Amino acid sequence: MKRIPQLMPRTQTILSQMGEQIKLARLRRNTSAKLVAERAGISRQTLVEIEKGSPRVAMGYYAAVLQALGNMDSDLLLVAKDDELGRKLQDLGLTTGKRASRG
Repeated sequence: MKRIPQLMPRTQTILSQMGEQIKLARLRRNTSAKLVAERAGISRQTLVEIEKGSPRVAMGYYAAVLQALGNMDSDLLLVAKDDELGRKLQDLGLTTGKRASRG
């Protein structure tokens, strides 16, 4: 039996919104679920689960569907692109010296 990740409610909401956006992208293109699933190399049922925002589906399948919808997978590069919290935490650990290190 496949283990289901336990997500915080906010994260599940985000995943559900992502699934809805994928479905809307497919519908805007007037492309059937069957065709998108075939292009992505997945079953139609897996596509249904993706469009519901299921955490049971591996992210690689989400990426395959985005690619099948017309190379939308490059949008995945936006994930954590501007890591504001990480940058603040990093800056807290930096000490101010007279010079920058040689590199």
